[in-house]
Amino acid sequence: MDPPQHSIEKADEALLAELGYKQEFKRAFTPLEVFGVAFSIIGLLPSIASVLFYAVPNGGPASMVWGWAVASLFILCVGLSMAELGSAAPTSGGLYFWTHSLSSPRCRNLLSWIVGYSNTIGTIASVASIDWGCAVQIMAAVSIGSGQTFTATSAQTFGVYVAIVLSHAVICCLGTAVLARLQTVYVVINICLCFAVIIGLPAATPKANMNSASYALGNFTNLYGWPDGYAFILSFLAPAWTIASFDSSVHISEESSNAATAVPWAIVGAIGIAGILGWAINVSLAFCMGTDMNSLLDSPIGQPMAQIFFNSFGQNGTLALWSFVVLAQYMMGSSMVLASSRQTFAFSRDGALPFSSYLYRMNSFTKTPVNTVWFVAIISIILGMLSFAGSQAINAIFALSVTALYIAYAIPMIARFAFKNNFKPGPFNLGIFSFPITVISVSYMFIMDIVFLFPTTSQTDVANMNYTVVVLGGILTLSIMWYYCPVYGGVHWFTGPVSNIGKGSEGSVSSVRESEEKNVNVDVREVPGV
Repeated sequence: MDPPQHSIEKADEALLAELGYKQEFKRAFTPLEVFGVAFSIIGLLPSIASVLFYAVPNGGPASMVWGWAVASLFILCVGLSMAELGSAAPTSGGLYFWTHSLSSPRCRNLLSWIVGYSNTIGTIASVASIDWGCAVQIMAAVSIGSGQTFTATSAQTFGVYVAIVLSHAVICCLGTAVLARLQTVYVVINICLCFAVIIGLPAATPKANMNSASYALGNFTNLYGWPDGYAFILSFLAPAWTIASFDSSVHISEESSNAATAVPWAIVGAIGIAGILGWAINVSLAFCMGTDMNSLLDSPIGQPMAQIFFNSFGQNGTLALWSFVVLAQYMMGSSMVLASSRQTFAFSRDGALPFSSYLYRMNSFTKTPVNTVWFVAIISIILGMLSFAGSQAINAIFALSVTALYIAYAIPMIARFAFKNNFKPGPFNLGIFSFPITVISVSYMFIMDIVFLFPTTSQTDVANMNYTVVVLGGILTLSIMWYYCPVYGGVHWFTGPVSNIGKGSEGSVSSVRESEEKNVNVDVREVPGV
């Protein structure tokens, strides 16, 4: 009899072959490490630090605490719906694979194309926003260390950003086993950092800066002029960006052991723990932030959370704690590059991306897709150049990382119930709750995608406009134009997921456009027992 682990590996490979793909990655990620990828990308404390500017002016303490709680429940519904799909068909292509399998033959190719591009640009924008947040946090540390006399220029921040992105590319070119082991380290550091703030911040905050329970849990401060109800919804942008990119667990499913079980529970576990710990962090911040919201937003440090820490811990204590915040944010970025490169690899495997024949290559030494890692890094650097167009332009990258992903998340969920298909759930099954949870998930994502396209303030001008719609609309328009391009467009050759069984990973993509009969028109099916 085979050892249990070997039996699991054989079952994983058999399921992947049933979905039309051969095993190319090493399955070195344990269930804990699959969870670690999603949880480290969520990041919690460093993520909250990066987007606290969304919640502070749009309701202040009340929005930080209750906005987080409400949004987390909606995000958990999204995660549950995705987990059910991921359990049924755990493949790196995930979202666009599910879309093609569950949609009508009349529109499955186009929908799969849109989801693939939305997911790819969404994950790359996530890399850009996370690493930009890390660069800003490093500049904040320099400002704190200089006694707040140093103010970083856009060029200086961009230089640090480029260095961070390139270093992440180097890390993600390492072997799968090394990347897998790093995830456990990331989880431990993130959780320890969360508890350090939840417990340490109230203990260190001077009484003059401590807020009463009625203020911390009930005060609603609206600084940007939107109606209070809409301002409260705008505060959802902070948890929406923080608890995001949990599809990363799906993208490494071909590298995880017992994927049909590990992937869904990694998604749900990461969202659930992030929701609870994140709420506790926001409660701690609400009690310790003082009452002057404008001083936090206009701080010379350039970071509302860093200013809160500075007011409570002083310069040396803040620098010590902030160094771990930066480290955790840096870890987020490396995990996001890992996930984004796998999505890019999967989409190029099916021939949909430009230069797919170059991108779909596995390094013979590390057994990792080195080319797609560097592709993600280069596009991230290009997106980072928006920083020279102003703060609102770079903020559009933060919004893009959510809006693009929500489009990619919603379409396969809709397809499952909107079209006639043969969906059979895997080990993770919501049963009779599947449809209502999906309705809640899709409704929430639709509303938030609209909200993310609005400007920050009710009175705006060209400089302060939200350019997310320009960036997202431009990318999706170009991708659809590429699909319908005469002679060369995807409409002439893209047939969705393409089987690579029996083919090498190099030089094989050209055949995608030549052989429609190799199209994998499989339904999302029942996962074999493992």
